[in-house]
Amino acid sequence: MCLADLEADFINPYDSTSRVNNVILPEFVTQGILCALHLVSGHWIMFLLCLPYLYYNVKLYTERRHLMDVTEIFNQISWEKKVRICKLGYMVIIIALSIVWLMNTLWIT
Repeated sequence: MCLADLEADFINPYDSTSRVNNVILPEFVTQGILCALHLVSGHWIMFLLCLPYLYYNVKLYTERRHLMDVTEIFNQISWEKKVRICKLGYMVIIIALSIVWLMNTLWIT
């Protein structure tokens, strides 16, 4: 939402990047915990489905490309919007599959 507001010039670049950057590390940590919980609980298929996203996050973090730059935000805004939409879609699919698997597990036992 911050990127759309920035594109429509409703918010300044510094506020937009600081809001997005404050959410990035908790997102990475949450994804890592979710992937680890699938591994520990023995849900191998869900673990394998979460692994590419975790790899992408680790790759971004190690290459120091995980934070948005205030000076380059207008050049990267369309790419960042596409990345955020893809991440959102991927997470919705993973959460939906997790709920289905949970319901299936509860129905069997």
